[in-house]
Amino acid sequence: MSPEPFPFRTPGADWWREAVFYQVYIRSFADGNGDGVGDLIGLRSRLPYLRDLGVDALWITPFFPSPMADHGYDVADPRDVEPVFGDLAEFDAVLAEAHRLGLRVTIDLVPNHSSHEHEWFQAALAAGPGSPERARYLFRDGRGPDGSEPPNNWPSVFGGPAWTRVPDGQWYLHIFAPEQPDLDFANPEVVADLEETMRFWLDRGVDGFRIDVAHGMAKPEGLPDMVPMDDTGLLDDHGPGDHRFDQDGVHAVHRRIRAMLDQYPGTMAVGEVWVSDDDRLARYLRDDELQLAFNFKLLTAEWTPEGLRDAITHSLAAVDGTPAPACWVLSNHDRPRHVTRYGDGELGNRRARAAALLQLALPGAAYLYNGDELGMPDVDLPDEVLQDPIWFRSGGTERGRDACRIPVPWSGTGPSYGFSSGAGTWLPMPDGWGGLTAEAQRADDDSMLSLYRRALALRASSPLVSGEDVEWLQSPDRCVAFRRSGGLVCLVNLSGAPVPVPEGRVLLSSAPVDDGKLPDDAAVWLQA
Repeated sequence: MSPEPFPFRTPGADWWREAVFYQVYIRSFADGNGDGVGDLIGLRSRLPYLRDLGVDALWITPFFPSPMADHGYDVADPRDVEPVFGDLAEFDAVLAEAHRLGLRVTIDLVPNHSSHEHEWFQAALAAGPGSPERARYLFRDGRGPDGSEPPNNWPSVFGGPAWTRVPDGQWYLHIFAPEQPDLDFANPEVVADLEETMRFWLDRGVDGFRIDVAHGMAKPEGLPDMVPMDDTGLLDDHGPGDHRFDQDGVHAVHRRIRAMLDQYPGTMAVGEVWVSDDDRLARYLRDDELQLAFNFKLLTAEWTPEGLRDAITHSLAAVDGTPAPACWVLSNHDRPRHVTRYGDGELGNRRARAAALLQLALPGAAYLYNGDELGMPDVDLPDEVLQDPIWFRSGGTERGRDACRIPVPWSGTGPSYGFSSGAGTWLPMPDGWGGLTAEAQRADDDSMLSLYRRALALRASSPLVSGEDVEWLQSPDRCVAFRRSGGLVCLVNLSGAPVPVPEGRVLLSSAPVDDGKLPDDAAVWLQA
């Protein structure tokens, strides 16, 4: 199938360089059939909202057939749709409607592992040791006189060992849950299958991929023990002693991914690369690898002038000398939401408003997580409703990521706030969210939603918000100030008291600017 008929497919169109992407966590975005779980019908019904919000593209989390041990990141068939979310016809309808509205669509690619219910893994279990079927995964004999010890000391990101023994005595590697066996990318059949998956979706018209665990895939020869670490868990860069991630061989996989994308002009990939070293991250952004890589420094930064300035400086340094722009993230489905990280309640909300203007003022691409624009916080859930594998694998010592995955509140006063027409939702929504809904905020000029809409409109239309350079400016003590080369000045006040606003025309502020003063924990955009 030729890619030419699809919209946006123009050679050399690097549309992602300044794009604002909106992450749709499919289970939690919008439920179209009343079963309490978000789905493609629900997403299609809310596409006009996303167009009006002002984003450029969507990233849809996995909607593929899956037993849902990790809510879709355990993929049983990467070239179909999980019935709870819809079917291929409904996906095609979402894609066509998004394109009609001017929204590009990217989807998750999950190459590091499959589901244990994938036909390949079932065949591997049946075929036995030494078989070609097992060679697609990382099966090994155990250690010790009877092979009863794991082949090495690697821990699972979700807790416990990264190995599970099968009845014939061999062990298989799973960096995540036992239901997510790692594939062996030294096997050409595995690489070819990934390319087939990419072609399947690119031929349908998707505009790109977000690559899950993009610093995974490659494993060191012989799978040696790793340096013991106190914290080997989720979403951290533990450096060169951690053999599970950032092995040099991963770049060969990314070159194959890029070669496939280059056959479809106007498509792109962004990698989930938890690598904190600037030079190591830059290697993923060479001209024959990823177009974008998430830089999580802003997401992990403390709300201090030093923390924010350091995050921005290192993020820009990582892409300097590469073909890629910076890529800014404040929240996602794996980390506490930034309203909560910044203090929750009124304090967290005030800081989140300022952070929104900071993120959207920076050069490069930006990713919003569904509900960021509403100021959604994390929710403290009772133990009995938790579903994250981290909660179960840790024996209840780690609460996992459910708190940041609550369904989006659309309208009304409860219990599902317009997310679903049914009686319940897959994770319960708290009381008192009526004022947080999109409907309530749309009618309030001072709401978080209104702030995002104005910021995104300015970002898209004003020549001031342009250029790839950031010039740090002198500012009051405990403030962060910079100028884009297009002329936009952004000032963030973290001083604990109001500070004078520099001379210039105020374009937008996260809090009222009274008597020429910017309040604490606020940001302003200026035309100097």
